[in-house]
Amino acid sequence: MSARLSTRPSKIPLLLVDDDALIVESLALVLEDDYEIHTAATRPEARALLRKLGHRVPLALVDLGLPPTPHSPEEGFALIGELLAVDPSARVLVLSGQNSRANIQHALTLGAVDFIPKPADPALLQARLTHHAMIREVEQAATPREGLAEMLGHSPAIDTLREQIRQFADAPFAVLIEGESGVGKELVANRLHYESRRARFPLLTINCAAFTPELLEAQLFGQIKGAFTGASATKSGVLEEAGGGSLVLDEVGELPSALQVKLLRVLENGEYYRLGETQPRRSQARVVVATNLDLRAAVRRGSFRHDLYYRLSVLAIQVPPLRERGDDCLLLLEHFQRLYAASVAPFTLHEAARQNLLSYTFPGNVRELRNIVIRLGAKYPGKEISAAALAGELEADMGLASGTGQTDFDTAAERQLRTPGFCLDEIMECWERRYIDAALKLSHGNLSQAARLLGINRTTLYSRVERLNHLRR
Repeated sequence: MSARLSTRPSKIPLLLVDDDALIVESLALVLEDDYEIHTAATRPEARALLRKLGHRVPLALVDLGLPPTPHSPEEGFALIGELLAVDPSARVLVLSGQNSRANIQHALTLGAVDFIPKPADPALLQARLTHHAMIREVEQAATPREGLAEMLGHSPAIDTLREQIRQFADAPFAVLIEGESGVGKELVANRLHYESRRARFPLLTINCAAFTPELLEAQLFGQIKGAFTGASATKSGVLEEAGGGSLVLDEVGELPSALQVKLLRVLENGEYYRLGETQPRRSQARVVVATNLDLRAAVRRGSFRHDLYYRLSVLAIQVPPLRERGDDCLLLLEHFQRLYAASVAPFTLHEAARQNLLSYTFPGNVRELRNIVIRLGAKYPGKEISAAALAGELEADMGLASGTGQTDFDTAAERQLRTPGFCLDEIMECWERRYIDAALKLSHGNLSQAARLLGINRTTLYSRVERLNHLRR
């Protein structure tokens, strides 16, 4: 589908991804007065549209069931991750009929900030979009220079990270920052710059996943007029504009192979060429790269050059996931409550909820915690959050092994049993919900088929669904 471009610069760009043309047209009519609407029907279309636009889209409204598998949420889940890879500050809202509890929780864990079931009331949808646009404005205003933001925490893992940043800040070599999605790699990259002697020079960031190869090359190295179709003027690239400062290449694992060769030349001797130019130029910028991919595996697959990887990994920083940072999550929770105080009501945690938060593994890391704070503040303004209310915002299995590669559930169970306020009924309820929601999803809501999948009779399933719905209320 083509993008709908607004002529009013005051409108907020909004990406709308849904393969139902009628829904797209209806939403566009409802929202076009306030938003600059860009539409796509599939995940590849959405990626191509973002690259064509060449800029970040702060708000996205996406369906989970997208072609080629419209009856499965996997394409939608993948798109959430890709949108946040291009712009970690984007607010991704899900608008989907695949609204089982498991799907809702997983979408929120991946970084979506809201889940609105279809069919949606237009007034509710506009209110949720307005709310999240306002929160993003608050966030942007509160941290105009994220590199100067405090790196919160007193865990050994975060202390080690701070020490690495101090050690590498003034080193002349490139730095490779690795870590899971949502851990704060951009913050680490920015602090490397602001804690170095280069802080008086520019800090520029470019996302390698956000552009077509040709546009990415022009963004990096610059171009001369007529170098390619659409090159109407001679422009410098970010390597030149950074001067003696720092250039951060986010999602470096997405760098096309032809540009990997050119980046290697820059790292070896600072030399590069503008597109269409034969005169070499030299860069004085320090290159910092970030990725949530396993570059060693990419080297083995042949998608990432081994010589470039070894050049980048001389100085490497592994940003720890939140699950390895002890009670830092409580400090971060308080930080996010202060940060969003103007738009999100305060709340407190019951001791049992507090302990459950400490035992949660946060598969979505700091980004997930931020979104949990926002949702809790919106749902329970001024209230004390119970363990059951908190569990409703977490993955159904409480994240006991998610993202860790571990399958030792006995160890996880022992850890929870040592947690003050442990309640077996709440854990069992959480698992029961998960399997019932999964069975209903597989059977497309047919109770008889879902009961057969669960190995119980239809009457028993109906009773359990009614009981769980009552507990939710």
